[in-house]
Amino acid sequence: MEGKNKTRVTEFILLGFQNEKEVEVLLFVVFLLMYMISLIGNTMIILLVCVDYRLYSPMYFFVANLSFLEVTITSTVVPKMLANTFSLTKVISFTGCLTQSFFYFLLGSTEFFILAVMSFDRYVAICNPLKYTLIMNKQTCVLLILGSYVGAFLSILVSSILTAPLPFCGPNVINHFFCDSAPVLKLACADISLAELADFISSAVLLLGSLLLTGVSYTYIVITILRIPSVQGRQKAFSTCVSHITVVTLYYGSSIFIYVQPKKSNVMDVNKFATVLNTIVTPMLNPFIYSLRNEKVKESLRDVVNKCVSRVTNLRYHK
Repeated sequence: MEGKNKTRVTEFILLGFQNEKEVEVLLFVVFLLMYMISLIGNTMIILLVCVDYRLYSPMYFFVANLSFLEVTITSTVVPKMLANTFSLTKVISFTGCLTQSFFYFLLGSTEFFILAVMSFDRYVAICNPLKYTLIMNKQTCVLLILGSYVGAFLSILVSSILTAPLPFCGPNVINHFFCDSAPVLKLACADISLAELADFISSAVLLLGSLLLTGVSYTYIVITILRIPSVQGRQKAFSTCVSHITVVTLYYGSSIFIYVQPKKSNVMDVNKFATVLNTIVTPMLNPFIYSLRNEKVKESLRDVVNKCVSRVTNLRYHK
């Protein structure tokens, strides 16, 4: 009877980083700048892949989809975080909180599947180059992307079903800057052991499973590269994987630290900064990782810039 008399929570309060006002303003400026760089850089990659025929290949198709996920993931979390910096209440509605959490984990899970798919693409390109165009055809690439979204949805389905009906009757303060699963579950006024177990298992299976697939692909890649007789040939083959390896290291390192641990409550403040790495820093670095180390992308970008400069010059000349 006592539980029934409690008032259900209609909104949550996101504490954020809980710093002095001057520090919060500094963080706002830094995060806003990083967010804008991430949006501009990843959107640029998507547009380049769409308009430049030189980038019409499976590898760049997957890179463009990865950039799309970077834009959507950061946009799911960062705008609300920035808005709450200068808000006195720092609230988010109950529905908004669950929606934010669902899409964050759906898109984030999809990203890990796509990273595994990209490692498979590199495996085929290096280990079976003569069959690459046959295996990685347009239909296969589209099916792999669709499969990534379906796999991500199924991976978070059970934990979402267990979390959604939980009663929240107070307190309503979330010790985070977005509606992450662990701090939200802590606020439920019911037994959350099953939901926590499902959350842990789904995170472990998703992260470690996709990492295993990536590891197997790169094991075969390394073996194949070592068999290449010339040093130049080995360097050229390995250079096509460096960007992907860098992104994989950043994502998996921080995500495994955050989500694959049975006891999460004791390191919440550390998790906040690790989450910043996933949601802001890595998406911002992604365009630089894939463009600055890739000659085709740099050539495409130079051509676009030169065309824009030429058009502006012509317009001024005609005026």
